[in-house]
Amino acid sequence: MYLRRFSVTDFRSWPEAELELDPGVTVLVGSNGAGKTNLVEGIGYLASLGSHRVSSDVPLIRRGTEQAVLRGEVHHHGRRLGVELEINAQRQNRARVNRSPVSRPRDVLGILRSVLFAPEDLALVRGDPTERRRFLDELLVARFPRYAGVRSDYDKVLRQRSALLKSAKPALRGSRGRQRPAPPAAGDELPEDASALTTLEVWDGHLARTGAALLAGRRELVVSLAPYARDAFAEIAPSSDPIGLDYRSSLGTPGVAELPESTGDLEELLLRRLAEVRAQEIERGVCLVGPHRDELELALGEGPAKGYASHGESWAFALALRLASYRLLQADDVEPVLVLDDVFAELDATRRRALAGLVAGAEQVLVTAAVGEDVPAELDGARFEVRDRTVARREPAGEPAAEPR
Repeated sequence: MYLRRFSVTDFRSWPEAELELDPGVTVLVGSNGAGKTNLVEGIGYLASLGSHRVSSDVPLIRRGTEQAVLRGEVHHHGRRLGVELEINAQRQNRARVNRSPVSRPRDVLGILRSVLFAPEDLALVRGDPTERRRFLDELLVARFPRYAGVRSDYDKVLRQRSALLKSAKPALRGSRGRQRPAPPAAGDELPEDASALTTLEVWDGHLARTGAALLAGRRELVVSLAPYARDAFAEIAPSSDPIGLDYRSSLGTPGVAELPESTGDLEELLLRRLAEVRAQEIERGVCLVGPHRDELELALGEGPAKGYASHGESWAFALALRLASYRLLQADDVEPVLVLDDVFAELDATRRRALAGLVAGAEQVLVTAAVGEDVPAELDGARFEVRDRTVARREPAGEPAAEPR
């Protein structure tokens, strides 16, 4: 898979920009603030409908405008597809495939797949559990785009159930410790506390159903990803202790191996656990059980990576997670576009060479750097200069330079 053309309009700092790309390595060189990261951020958004830098779409739209547009031409297994995304400030985002509108933006997921390495990846190791859950879910959607719908459904149910726990807290408190009320006779009104309890039980069922689907996907993903991550870390940091990945669930299971594979069994466990913590949830007004409370645990040797890993080991761990993602997608017969956003400046010479050697054979690699000399020789390829809101291909000596775009 590779991206042949990519353009942006009113995206971040760019009024307009266009790139003509080839398979192999492409390097974007420009000083800090020139806009090279904004371009690869746009490529990542085209693949995932999300940014690796911000959680909302509003900062992606250039100041003073109401809409940003991203366009890409993707080549995969001899097939060519055009993708267009409109990011709107005042209305729903829209998408097109080969110039034809699709019903939802998420319908374009899977057309372009990418794996992005960025300085922000250090948060995968040193940040809070939210970062690691997001990493899992984004990779899950990259492998199986249908999980975008599963994730969206779960988030909606979680918001509704959390709102009920907060708004109906006094009524729910009144129902604690009671047996479930008998069904009312026709025409009878439910007492407020009985009505709130019945509504909560309905949302328990929805949370268990959608949560089990998401949890089953995460379980399989962690099991599949772990060996790739261990191997990648050993290649990047051969002198460090080995790493490990595990999944700690709010269901109380000690690790991923103890989680059932069956979605039905997971749904039953979620319902049982929700019943066990009901009094605590009502008292606190928050949802205490579900995938939103789970943790991807990262180990270095015998201890947790967070707090024990050095700065270099933390970086190597984060890189290993991204490399493992790439190799897992490869195993699924998908060759994602690799994006390395200003990562070589953060690495010593040994790790630079190791990373370059591991990714050099990818079908398409896009690299950004403030200083061209930071990019290892193994990643020699086409080069673009990014400056003064222009991006121009740097031609070999003796050939005329391309016009800026």
